[in-house]
Amino acid sequence: MVMAFHNIEASSNPLSIKTQGVKNYFDEKITDSEIPGIQYIVLNANNVLYEYMGGWADIALKKPMQINKTMMAYSQTKTITAIAVLQLYEAGKLDLDDTIDLYVKNLPYSKPITIRQMLSQTSGLPNPIPLKWAHLIEEHQQFNEDAALAQVMADSLDLSFEPGEKYQYSNISYWLLGQVIEIVSGMEYEDYIRKYFIEALKINQNALDFIIPNLNNHAKGYLDKYSFLNLFKGFLLDKKLIGEESTYEGSWLLIKDHYLNGSAFGGLVGTAKGFSLFLQDQLRPTSVLFSNKIKTLLYSQQKTNDGDLIDMTLGWHIGYNKSVKYYFKEGGGAGFHCEMRIYPDQSIASIIMVNKTSFKPKKTLDRIDKEFFDM
Repeated sequence: MVMAFHNIEASSNPLSIKTQGVKNYFDEKITDSEIPGIQYIVLNANNVLYEYMGGWADIALKKPMQINKTMMAYSQTKTITAIAVLQLYEAGKLDLDDTIDLYVKNLPYSKPITIRQMLSQTSGLPNPIPLKWAHLIEEHQQFNEDAALAQVMADSLDLSFEPGEKYQYSNISYWLLGQVIEIVSGMEYEDYIRKYFIEALKINQNALDFIIPNLNNHAKGYLDKYSFLNLFKGFLLDKKLIGEESTYEGSWLLIKDHYLNGSAFGGLVGTAKGFSLFLQDQLRPTSVLFSNKIKTLLYSQQKTNDGDLIDMTLGWHIGYNKSVKYYFKEGGGAGFHCEMRIYPDQSIASIIMVNKTSFKPKKTLDRIDKEFFDM
């Protein structure tokens, strides 16, 4: 099979030994069938430093991965949900130390949980395996998100720990934050994000939205044929996502087009280019999304009730690449995996999106992003 490779360099940044090494790295991953297709962008506040698109968006039809091919962003959505909450906080419509039950009624949890704790993933809310929390695109118009959330909470009634005691990831926490946004703003969650995030950043909705804008420009998602997840897919995935007869395209299992059950914890669909406009906004001295005071709050490292620092802000996780601090959000699910990062001390950011469930973005970005440090 002839593979599709193409890389794009900004005109102000001619191909160097470093960027050639990045291209060779990605080309090899595709040639060796480690990934079907990939989008990668590294940028500063005003320019794209390097851009790579390669492999296949659709293996069977031999459609190459291109800049306009959308993919599921999954949990990358959570950072945007956090920004919406902070916008409403800045507008005086909620307080971060308000408890969730002031807004969302009939919760099954007896302990008071604050909005701050939900943003920082110290809520104690449980996190059952979410891979089955999805529905096919043809089911979307009739899908009842409120009923789906109610069922998830009914199946997960016990808190994992006292709110604020420690960090533990929870999709339920951000799903509930989506309801807070709706109640406080008086808008549907998706409409709020479209108006106050996507439109505010002048991102084309073909590059970022909650609906697949064009199935012909949407990448197919895949599982490795020879993988743990494929072996146990019957227990981990909703069978509707793979159909009665598993469809293999070479060494890849095709995942059917779908949406997540909760928009606020993982509903965005988009391209690396779409997300890169958000990253550039965050690298600039002043964001169009909120004041500098709120921007500082978004990036402030959070603590437990006992004052212990956690590797989490009010919407970003905190990591280190060769001792260089970065803020990141990863997203992964049935058929896709991605991660976006901001390196404030280097004044750069990066994003990678791949149409493979088991792709490990941390390992890849740790390897290639450092090539652009101190440039």
